[in-house]
Amino acid sequence: MRFTMLLSLVLFAARAAAAPAAAAPKTPSRVAGIRTVFIPSPTSPLCAVRLVFQIGSVDDPPGKEGLAALTAEMIGHGGSKGRSYAELLDALYPLAAEIRTYGDKETIVFEGTVHRDNLARFADLLADQVLSPRFAEDDFARNKEDQLDYVTKTLRGNADEDLGKQALATILYKGHPYGTPTQGTAQGIGAITLDDVKSFYAAHFARNRLIVGVAGGYPAGFAEAFAKRFTALRAKAPPLPKLPPPPVYRENQLLVVQKDARANAISIGHVINVTRKDPDFYPLTVARSYLGEHRTFNGVLMNQLRSARGLNYGDYAYIENFIQDGWSTFPLPNITRRQQHFEIWLRPVPPQNSLFALRASLFETDKLLRDGIPEAGFEATKTFLANYSNLWTQDVSRRLGYAIDAVITGKDLVKELQARLPRMTKADVDRAVRKHLTLTGLCIAIVADHAQQLADKLASDAPTPITYDTAGTPADILAEDKVIEKFPVPLTKDSIQVVPVEQMFEKAK
Repeated sequence: MRFTMLLSLVLFAARAAAAPAAAAPKTPSRVAGIRTVFIPSPTSPLCAVRLVFQIGSVDDPPGKEGLAALTAEMIGHGGSKGRSYAELLDALYPLAAEIRTYGDKETIVFEGTVHRDNLARFADLLADQVLSPRFAEDDFARNKEDQLDYVTKTLRGNADEDLGKQALATILYKGHPYGTPTQGTAQGIGAITLDDVKSFYAAHFARNRLIVGVAGGYPAGFAEAFAKRFTALRAKAPPLPKLPPPPVYRENQLLVVQKDARANAISIGHVINVTRKDPDFYPLTVARSYLGEHRTFNGVLMNQLRSARGLNYGDYAYIENFIQDGWSTFPLPNITRRQQHFEIWLRPVPPQNSLFALRASLFETDKLLRDGIPEAGFEATKTFLANYSNLWTQDVSRRLGYAIDAVITGKDLVKELQARLPRMTKADVDRAVRKHLTLTGLCIAIVADHAQQLADKLASDAPTPITYDTAGTPADILAEDKVIEKFPVPLTKDSIQVVPVEQMFEKAK
């Protein structure tokens, strides 16, 4: 199954690479002082438009966490001065289009893809939303309630995987702007007023925080004229806030979130001083993919935990912030951050096997640290990434998104991989792994029922053997299980927290 899926992905990527390509992006430039990225593709029937503001939850004032996200929702999912939100939806429907709005710690994105015959009308609607938001009381009440519900009901209630990932962030980035959900905290959202939204918009939505992107089969002159419309925004906003250094832990940290959960979501990681602008990012990308590419079967973690042992649904590794793009296997573009972290994500595991799964993921990572990447695994992963990375920019919208990321980070991720992979060596990967990854001072977050019992068991350092539902496990796997069940995860009493889920994300800490 692993190789069938891998072959399908490689063939798909090869076809994508061989398909008629769009014109190379014009050199990032400025139109009327606004940064722009234009990628003409005259034969494409589709056009993508992106407005990326370098604004995010790092700009939230203390006590009003969630203000940037709520302002974005009011722009993208509210009315404009010329029409109500219902009228906006009515106007978008015949265009077969939507204004997609999302954000993170340092970016807010408004984007859409539309047939070129409908581009002018869509652009009018999008520009109107951003330049003249309605900021109506009814839109405010609806969006605020939705945002509060996400934090207090969705995140705490039925999104255990996201809960685990966000719980990890509270330890990784304790006392740091990245440590709270982008959507805010319960108390922060509750404190936000409509006047706060209006003031935040007026202060932060400025030309110096904006990148305008257009791609696809748009007519001559359209992109420049569209960008010029945003000269109506104020010229300058305050600079992005300076980030404090994230905490560095000498001992492993464990947070167990007590919740009525049928399975345990597990997230593990530590901060790293590496971003796309650093040469070591690219050999670390090979190591990450070797450990576990998101929602694919080529990773060691996926093969050892799921395929060989049937522990759970998926096991993946990351070296930068990752938010899945819809139902795809790919990350959203335009969620760049100035600081990043290494993370292992174990999608929920049956409680009786969760601590074994935790140890198994660390066991495999330790092998990578000690022994380096196997030569065969290195060559296979290089080949996979050379083809798979073509899929990250497979349509006009994603090409545009990655080109805008290159403006923000200073590096085009796909082009860098394509250039670096052929000359990369196993030694490059091993050196980067040993320099930047560690199993000391890890942060571990687990969402679990019987949380205190689980924490006590892990802290006791007693073996946590796997329980198989069926017989017939190969002898070599069973022998390795005996080693994994005792793999050390050192913890002290002071490094363990058990927190009821209803206390999570109440306020910034």
